[in-house]
Amino acid sequence: MLAGIGGGVYIYSGAYDIGADASHTQVVFEILETLRDRSVEEHAAGIQVPPLDDPKLIATGAEHYAAMCTGCHLAPGLDDSEIRPGLYPQPPLLYRQKDENPAEQFWVIKHGIKLTAMPAWGPTHDDQAIWAMVAFLQKLPTLSVQQYAQMTANSSGEHEAHEAHQGEDKPH
Repeated sequence: MLAGIGGGVYIYSGAYDIGADASHTQVVFEILETLRDRSVEEHAAGIQVPPLDDPKLIATGAEHYAAMCTGCHLAPGLDDSEIRPGLYPQPPLLYRQKDENPAEQFWVIKHGIKLTAMPAWGPTHDDQAIWAMVAFLQKLPTLSVQQYAQMTANSSGEHEAHEAHQGEDKPH
């Protein structure tokens, strides 16, 4: 009980630096990382993954990724962005992540992650658009710089590539 009171006093004091330019203590980092990983794993457990090998689905996901994700997660041949250095925790470099669970990727894209810069795309994108992004993410780690550039050549700007799905199947 004393530890709970002490923790409450510490939290209420405002002494903990919550700024994105200050790293968490190791204990806080490990707690938050475990909380995130276990929450995503648990919430994604019942998601049924559709077939993700359709070239049109992957191409649609490539357009979405180029328009919506590269600023934070980068891409083959893109070493940095204007926003990425200011993000904490640093977003994962998705083009380097192999063998990721597609159900977990879907859940994260749809619902986002609190206290990170990862938005919830579910309010503005239907499940089909999110599965397209997952299909592309499954292929992304295998792409060279040239292959990535070729797949995303049709993506023209941040808004055009995902306007077709924005708000579909969502109440207005």
